[in-house]
Amino acid sequence: MTSNVPDSTTKTDTGADATGGTSPAVPESTGSDLVTDHGRTSVADVVVSKIAGMAAREVTGVHDLGGSTARALGALRERIPGGRVNVQQGISVEVGERQAAVDISIVAEYGVAIHELAEAIRRNIIISVEEMTGLEVTEVNVTVHDVHLPGDDEEDDPEPVAEKNPRVQ
Repeated sequence: MTSNVPDSTTKTDTGADATGGTSPAVPESTGSDLVTDHGRTSVADVVVSKIAGMAAREVTGVHDLGGSTARALGALRERIPGGRVNVQQGISVEVGERQAAVDISIVAEYGVAIHELAEAIRRNIIISVEEMTGLEVTEVNVTVHDVHLPGDDEEDDPEPVAEKNPRVQ
C-alpha cells in the first residue's frame, strides 16, 4: 500500500461545564453511518476485497485480475472440481474505521486506453465500496501487469497440433 488509512477513534469532550463540573464523555459527530449512538459497525478487509474485485471485473477492458503467479494459481483452483473464481485475486486492501484504500493488479485487453480503463476501474470500485459499506475510499491504485492479446488463450485453440496435422507424430 502506498498510503496509510487513518484508524481514528471516537474523540470525547471531557471539558468543564458551565457549573464548573465535568461533562460526561460525548462521542464526537463522525458523519459516518458506521458509528452511531446505538453502536459501531466494522467492515472486514475480505468484504472490501470481494466488493472491489467484483466491481473491477464489471469494467469492460479488464481481462483478468492479478499478476502472473496469482493468475496461474487461480487457473489451477478453477480446474479443481467444486473450485470457483477467487474474486479477491489481485486485490489488496487496507481498512480503517471509516476509510479504505485499495490496490488492484489487472491484465488489460489489447486496444483499450489504459489510462481511461484505470479511471473507470477507480470510479466503479469507489462507488461500489462506498455504497455497500459506508466507508470512504481514499484511493484506488491500479497496476497493469500485462496486456491480453487476441489469441493468447489456450482455450481459443483446444486441439493439440498432432490432431490437426496428421503428418505430425
